Amino acid sequence: MHVLSVSSLKGGVGKTTVTLGLASAAFARGVRTLVVDLDPQSDVSTGMDIQVAGRLNVADVLANPKEKVVRQAITSSGWAKVHPGTIDVMIGSPSAINFDGPHPSVRDVWKLEEALATIEADYDLVLVDCAPSLNALTRTAWAASDRVIVVTEPGLFSVAAADRALRAIEEIRRGLSPRLQPLGIVVNRVRPQSIEHQFRIKELRDMFGPLVLSPQLPERTSLQ
Repeated sequence: MHVLSVSSLKGGVGKTTVTLGLASAAFARGVRTLVVDLDPQSDVSTGMDIQVAGRLNVADVLANPKEKVVRQAITSSGWAKVHPGTIDVMIGSPSAINFDGPHPSVRDVWKLEEALATIEADYDLVLVDCAPSLNALTRTAWAASDRVIVVTEPGLFSVAAADRALRAIEEIRRGLSPRLQPLGIVVNRVRPQSIEHQFRIKELRDMFGPLVLSPQLPERTSLQ
């Protein structure tokens, strides 16, 4: 089972849209996929057409990462109604914000890793939609992950946020989880005719080289 976190340290850059796109692509290729909705806004749960009545959620899992709780917090996506395969969601909740303090304990940081270990045989890929911060929820996601995709857009503050994210990934790799590596930077919401956007993309390439993934994703109103 491979665990991939989808992160950004700035809201509004299309992180959840990228998560949904990756989930759709994996599902279409027959990859048994679980999406963990770790963002308290819970937009990925909405986008994956799930039923939450009577289910637990990711906040319950972080409080008690035992297999029985984990399985009760997972439900099948509505996508599975129109295409055969496995595409499940660990249900998001605004209550996850209660686990997003700035100084998590080592025990708390490993709770998602502990939870995913109980269902490792069920999935080929886990995608974690992270909270847009460097607090406990994101660190918990990264501790459980093999790779991190950083989503940004070609603007001044988003470039700075991508730099902070990559530095933080390296910090956690050295101090907590040696297997963690950045997969790359997805540049989203690009306007190809914008001189500013082309300048920022060049800046990203100059700073991060091959970590800047191709192609860049154009801005499309229908996907916002």
